[in-house]
Order: sequence, then structure tokens, then C-alpha cells
Amino acid sequence: MEIKEMRKLNVFEIDCNLFSVYNQFDNLLSELRRRTLPDAIVAYINSGIDLVNSTSDIGLKNQIKKTQADILKLLEKELKLVTQNHYRNFWMAVGTAGFGLPLGVVYGSLVHNMGMMAIGLPFGLVIGMAVGSSMDKKALKEGRQLNIEIK
Repeated sequence: MEIKEMRKLNVFEIDCNLFSVYNQFDNLLSELRRRTLPDAIVAYINSGIDLVNSTSDIGLKNQIKKTQADILKLLEKELKLVTQNHYRNFWMAVGTAGFGLPLGVVYGSLVHNMGMMAIGLPFGLVIGMAVGSSMDKKALKEGRQLNIEIK
């Protein structure tokens, strides 16, 4: 089964944001066409493309973003395929909230100044980036990383 093409945009009627979202989604689809995917996943991607193609220009940007997020979620859940820096971006947030904030609270209570709570945030950020980067490298080595970065 083959992944469908998206409809072409009228270049004169689109803005820069829509154009960048459209190109990013088109690059994702091109990357997925290079891989061998199960028919059920290809059918899901094609239904998403049909939905994007049937959307008017007014809500097109939001529909592309939603469809792209749904496809990436399915790829990660079913095939363990991720984009570049996926784990780094995820673990930066987890490190900041899960490690940095508690470290900051402990430090703030030790010095009896809760204004120092923010000191832990950069440490959590660095811990999260380190964990996420190592997971990204592992995914790349195992061939589970798509050659595209989602912004």
C-alpha cells in the first residue's frame, strides 16, 4: 500500500506559517514513504491525508498540525519510530519539573530562602537533556529515528 500525496497549495493565497507547516508535514510523509510500514498504519496515514485534503484553507494549518501529531503518536506507539530530538525535548520538560523543581525546593528550604527555589531548574534541565540525548542516540543506532525534526 502506498502513502497518498497531499493536494498542492495555491502559493498566492497562503501565509508563511501555513507554508512552513505544510512543508514540514510533506517532508514527514516523504520520509515515511522511504520506510516499509504495515498496511494498517499506511491506511491510517492515508485517512489523515484525506482529511487534510478535504479541509478548507481557513482551518488547514490547524488540521495539518493535528494530523501530524496523531500520525507521530501512532508511529511512536506502534513502531517505536521517533523524530530527531524527540526524547531530548520530552526529557527536558520532565527533568525541569521532575528533578529541578524538587532540587530547588530542597535547596531553598536548606538556606531558609524559598526565592532560591529556581536554582534547581537549570540542573533539572541539564539532567533531562542528558537522559533524552542518550535515548535519541540509542534510537538512531537502532534505526528507529526518522530523519526529520519537528518544530
